[in-house]
Formats: sequence, structure tokens, C-alpha cells
Amino acid sequence: MGKVLVGNYIRKLRFDLNEMTQQQLADKAGVTRQTIVALEKGNYSPSLELAFRIARTFNLPLEEVFFFGENSEKPSGK
Repeated sequence: MGKVLVGNYIRKLRFDLNEMTQQQLADKAGVTRQTIVALEKGNYSPSLELAFRIARTFNLPLEEVFFFGENSEKPSGK
């Protein structure tokens, strides 16, 4: 079994939301810009609390911002 990661659509969502910067998202989520960079690169899996804060920032359900799967493969249809 491969490495199981939490993947995300943060970069796409930022651009869909009037090209929100990493810093703007970081400020709204209460983290550093470096945390957002690490999330977008797939180098960091957020805590459940942070995942909910980010999803709330985009006004979306958690599963529309994050996904769970082996080798960070995105689910089909997205």
C-alpha cells in the first residue's frame, strides 16, 4: 500500500476566488503563508481544525476543498 495523503484544491480555489493570494488565505485561516505553500505543494496535511477553517474561508464543504487518497491521486470528476 502506498503513502496515504490528504490532497487539496486550494490553489485552484484561490484563483477562482478573485485570485486570492496565499497571504490573504493565510491571514483568514490564521496560519503563515509558508503553511499555505506547503499545503498547496502537498508537503503538509492540515489538522482537522485548519482544514475546516480553510473550507469555511471558501464557503465550501470540507470534501470540496480536501480529498483523501493514496499517492494524493485526485478523485475522478474533479
